[in-house]
Amino acid sequence: MNILLIYPIFPKTFWSYEKILELVDRKVLLPPLGLVTVAAILPQEWNFKLVDRNIRAVTESEWEWADLVILSAMIVQKEDLLDQIKEAKRRGKLVAVGGPYPTSVPHEVQGVGTDFLILDEGEITLPMFVEAIQRGETSGIFRATEKPDVTSTPIPRFDLLDFDAYDMMSIQFSRGCPFQCEFCDIIVLYGRKPRTKTPAQLLAELDCLYELGWRRGIFMVDDNFIGNKRNVKLLLHELKTWMKEHQYPFRFDTEASVDLAQDPELMELMVECGFAAVFLGIETPDEDSLQLTKKFQNTRSSLTDAVQSIIKAGLRPMAGFIIGFDGEKAGAGDRIVRFAEQAGIPSTTFAMLQALPNTALWHRLHKEGRLRENTDGNINQTTLMNFIATRPLEDIAREYIEAFCALYDPVKYLDRTYRCFLMMGGPSWTAPAKMPEWIIVKAFLTVIWRQGIKRETRWKFWHHLFSIIKHNPRVTEHYLAACAHNEHFLEYRQIVRDQIESQLAAYLAQGAEKPYELPRQSQKSKTEVVEKVA
Repeated sequence: MNILLIYPIFPKTFWSYEKILELVDRKVLLPPLGLVTVAAILPQEWNFKLVDRNIRAVTESEWEWADLVILSAMIVQKEDLLDQIKEAKRRGKLVAVGGPYPTSVPHEVQGVGTDFLILDEGEITLPMFVEAIQRGETSGIFRATEKPDVTSTPIPRFDLLDFDAYDMMSIQFSRGCPFQCEFCDIIVLYGRKPRTKTPAQLLAELDCLYELGWRRGIFMVDDNFIGNKRNVKLLLHELKTWMKEHQYPFRFDTEASVDLAQDPELMELMVECGFAAVFLGIETPDEDSLQLTKKFQNTRSSLTDAVQSIIKAGLRPMAGFIIGFDGEKAGAGDRIVRFAEQAGIPSTTFAMLQALPNTALWHRLHKEGRLRENTDGNINQTTLMNFIATRPLEDIAREYIEAFCALYDPVKYLDRTYRCFLMMGGPSWTAPAKMPEWIIVKAFLTVIWRQGIKRETRWKFWHHLFSIIKHNPRVTEHYLAACAHNEHFLEYRQIVRDQIESQLAAYLAQGAEKPYELPRQSQKSKTEVVEKVA
């Protein structure tokens, strides 16, 4: 059987990094790990072709070749996913769809003609689908009533990927997160009990990538890499040996909860294994909002101290921020900017709060009658909130625009990045010296030309660069790479302003709604909330 795997287009977002990718002649930041894992679980006697539409379109010969089309998508890929399903059905193809977005709202992909819905996690539902295909069935819905043991997950079919098109590779060690953040769909999709692969299993995936010739960065795409600290430390002890034996061929980035800062041993292990950056869900410096949204893990100690502990250990922080929480006071955008400046966080994702389908937040707002019609929520930075907030949406949107633009002011970004790397620690090892690729040299020269000569940042650029070389030389290459990131943000902040202002104008033209007033029982004191949790 000929299987055509299609990954839909991502709209331009914070994470699309077009301008940065152009510098290094790459098309996309990360590959579709879910689809190459699907290909590994399906019968290996089947034939597979993968098309990532973020790289290129499906060819006529590929459409003709396919017996079955399989697609997977996240919610931000919704538009192109639905278009590709329609295109496949127009050509008379059987279509199977899975992934986070179809699992959350299956009726939306059913409505455009999908034949098979392979929902939840594929280790359980893909074998059910294969059995149906072997019985000659032409439609079906396959769901799981439990979470799979990921120690049975095979090595993804990395060989299906066009390595030259991607800036980083993706692997996954764990699924699930132990926390209960109200707005998060990870615990809905993957549960609150983190399940991990074995160290040998993950090292086998690295062996595969190494043998295929990969020598660049790897993103550990776990939604909370440290959700199971015991198991992740077991992995890191073995990974440290593997990296040394292979002369440090990769650098790793990942996502983790802020309580990473409370575990010096874990941070040291990560740095010694080649981890360079970690995405942290800060959300807001407003403790009342953190309590209300049940992100209690961010209230146990100073967030500024936590971030700086992570930096000093040798990890560059990337932080996620959200504006629009219930009960939020005016000036939330300014407080987020001040926090990022104080903590020394170079790059931050920043968005207005969205109620994602089937999250605890979505269910609460639905019960309160606050969800807007025809808005399913997404995590893009160019989208208005999809529910009635507790303060005027116009105020939130304008604060958001100004804060986003302030965060990525070129001078402020450069200053913040400099302060971060000046205090940054690093590993005890040094990777073997090698000649850098010309494309990397060219990218650095472009950044130096734009930020060190052409723009108003020129004096600070050279001051900061020479200071880093003098006071913390081992982070120089990493520092320049972080400087390069603002090439994307400079353009993207104008995209955010234009699109949010356009949506806001349309919203105001319809007549602004009255903000939602929280019921008295929801306005509990911090002490009451903490006592209830305890």
